[in-house]
Amino acid sequence: MSEPKIKIEALYKIFGKSPKEAMEHVKNGVGKDELLEKYNHVLGLKDINLNIREKSIQVVMGLSGSGKSTLIRHINRLIEPTSGKITVDRMDVMAYDKIALRNFRRQKTAMVFQRFALMPHMTVIKNVSLGLDMQGIDPKESEKRAMHWVKKVGLSGYEEKYPQHLSGGMQQRVGLARALTNDSDILLMDEPFSALDPLIRKDVQEILLELQSELNKTVVFITHDLDEALKLGDRI
Repeated sequence: MSEPKIKIEALYKIFGKSPKEAMEHVKNGVGKDELLEKYNHVLGLKDINLNIREKSIQVVMGLSGSGKSTLIRHINRLIEPTSGKITVDRMDVMAYDKIALRNFRRQKTAMVFQRFALMPHMTVIKNVSLGLDMQGIDPKESEKRAMHWVKKVGLSGYEEKYPQHLSGGMQQRVGLARALTNDSDILLMDEPFSALDPLIRKDVQEILLELQSELNKTVVFITHDLDEALKLGDRI
């Protein structure tokens, strides 16, 4: 079997003033409720081990508060772990300095959020090209690449519209196009469709599956919905 694209080993995250000390309590059998009540620390992740295959959709499923969003934010170090190791393409993400981490976030990973996270003062085309603009790509090339993905997600004709003029489903398609425009290997999707109405949600799921059949990205997809997990995931 080939080496996993993303490898997570013995990952712990504890929120509080003395997380290392609290982690010892957890390893000695203290549970989440007791950790909060006795030691005033919150157990976010406990000994997570996960191998994510390249070019697959890995769904991480769980109830609200189970640590799904905390986990996905460790992959690009938006959250720093208390303990553990994360490797991407055999490179230790925890060892990156600020410059290497910034490049990793810009070039290797892209994120799609639950609440769209669009810039309200920017048009659709400007939102989609935002990552390229931040990388210093020539504006004409940036717009050309952005337009390609605007068309791919079915938003031709809306390039100069602002987010407030779009439905929720259309806004999320803008978010998806923005993530794809960066041409990152890895898509991190944190409950991206959960705020959408069921019919719109189904449409955007189909768009994702169509794009994945063409692009073969490595996708980490967070959801609390079993039907969505079964429909999208190569592995749950």
